[in-house]
Amino acid sequence: MRKLLKYLNDYKKESIIGPLFKLLEACFELVVPLIMANMIDIGIRNRDTAYILKMGSVLILFAVLGLACSLTAQYFAAKASVGFGTALRHDMFRHIQSLSYAEIDRAGSSTLVTRITSDINQVQSGVNLVLRLFLRSPFIVIGAMIMAFTISVKLALIFVIAVPLLSLVIYGIMVVSIPLYRQVQRWLDRILLSTRENLEGIRVIRAFGMQRRERDAFKKENTRYLAAQMLVGKISALLNPATYIIVNAATIAIVWFGGRETYAGGITQGEVIALVNYMTQILTALVALSNLIVSFTKALACANRVNEVFALEPSIRDGEGDVEEAENSGEETAAFHQVSFAYPDSKVYAVTGLDFSVKKGEMIGIIGGTGSGKSTLVQLIPRFYDVAEGSVTVGGRDVRTYKIDQLRQKIGMVPQRAVLFRGTIRDNMKMGNEQADDEAIMEAIRTAQALEVVEGKPDGLDTMISEGGKNLSGGQRQRLTIARALVRKPEILILDDSASALDFATDARLRRAVRELKDMTVFVVSQRAASVMQADRIIVMDDGKIAGIGTHEELMANCQVYKEICLSQLSEQEVGQHA
Repeated sequence: MRKLLKYLNDYKKESIIGPLFKLLEACFELVVPLIMANMIDIGIRNRDTAYILKMGSVLILFAVLGLACSLTAQYFAAKASVGFGTALRHDMFRHIQSLSYAEIDRAGSSTLVTRITSDINQVQSGVNLVLRLFLRSPFIVIGAMIMAFTISVKLALIFVIAVPLLSLVIYGIMVVSIPLYRQVQRWLDRILLSTRENLEGIRVIRAFGMQRRERDAFKKENTRYLAAQMLVGKISALLNPATYIIVNAATIAIVWFGGRETYAGGITQGEVIALVNYMTQILTALVALSNLIVSFTKALACANRVNEVFALEPSIRDGEGDVEEAENSGEETAAFHQVSFAYPDSKVYAVTGLDFSVKKGEMIGIIGGTGSGKSTLVQLIPRFYDVAEGSVTVGGRDVRTYKIDQLRQKIGMVPQRAVLFRGTIRDNMKMGNEQADDEAIMEAIRTAQALEVVEGKPDGLDTMISEGGKNLSGGQRQRLTIARALVRKPEILILDDSASALDFATDARLRRAVRELKDMTVFVVSQRAASVMQADRIIVMDDGKIAGIGTHEELMANCQVYKEICLSQLSEQEVGQHA
């Protein structure tokens, strides 16, 4: 929790004023039993109505002042805690954005969502309660004990016994419940993961009639979450009864021994009542403290989970080289130099021994079977992952020496899964280039063969796209994501199997349009032989290695893997026509 206190730096004034006003309220509260004692011992005993009214007015004044102090404290505590939560969310979102694919894969998206929402909300609530009650409750307990000693040293010994017992109960419950709250949050992660997968795959689930199985699986996860919540709830619920038993036993002892002292003339009746009031104040303060402990325990568990996210160090960092462009030697745009790579926590290389270079303006086709390493290869160019061995260069310069933004500004990436965001078509296109005007956007849309998508909508570029582009077909989404990459006018365009939902005619028009783009190096990843046949060169991947590089004709003659792929998809006549 200490690591997160820095997010209160901008709210130091509020963090001080809130507790101070709570202490001031507590001071007014501690004086009340003495006033009550005087009303009983002087006003009621002497039947002095004027004195009773006078003291009653003082009590009303203290109540108003206490209310004002309490409202002020709550205002500043709320302002500080909300500001704390906001700053923490911003910083965590920024940190998550800085993580590479490897760290995000390791943590899991559902866990990250839980920690930036539920966990931070719990920490924020804990900060609010701490600012309001952390000083007030102990101050009331200690202050009430001191005031009790001023009245009667003998009876104050009851307080000396009761308060440590109460502290021991609270500490014991806190020690047991903290690990359990962590377990509860882990089960919440599982529920969120199950919910997200169900919502994303709802069409598949219904198509296969798997609703009952999914409901049973969710019920099982939810039941475990319920059991964990019930267990920690039962333990936390012991707090109030345990403290009430101790405090009520102490109150009985005060009344019993206080009565004997009063009968012996040691103290007055009003002072006995004052001692009972002080014990009641201790009870109220400890009940508030127990609620604080429960919330703080949750907040502490959640704070540890938040710190776990901050502890994830991004493996992809800006290069230490200068920001200025390096001189590009020759026409080489990108090159792989004996590159090998393995995904995190995997002992097997996904690709190995990659060695080739690409000239400026070339179209490179990449083809191979499922799991052959096609997508892995192109993801190393924008440095989504770092190579394990060898090096990847762009413009004659190792990608690890670039500033990440500088490198990725050169590259237009269209991933396998077409992702669009909620907003207008124009908004989505401007993600490629915020400065692009409508003319540049429409040019990119024409090249991506998406003109009919825009012109077919009444609102054109102002057409709203729903979350994930659910109101568009798969082919429409793919064409718009290609257009978004083209708006950037990148030096390198990577199409990672991004035309799989297009018909052959549209795919062919798209490839012809892309080939006409001047000075743009294009990587086309596909499992369709027809999509890469017209490329300047084709890289054939097989089990993470390059099985062959060359033109369609060269590979048909020299690469058995490529020949088998082509003949499995096309007739010999079609293969010969392309040749």
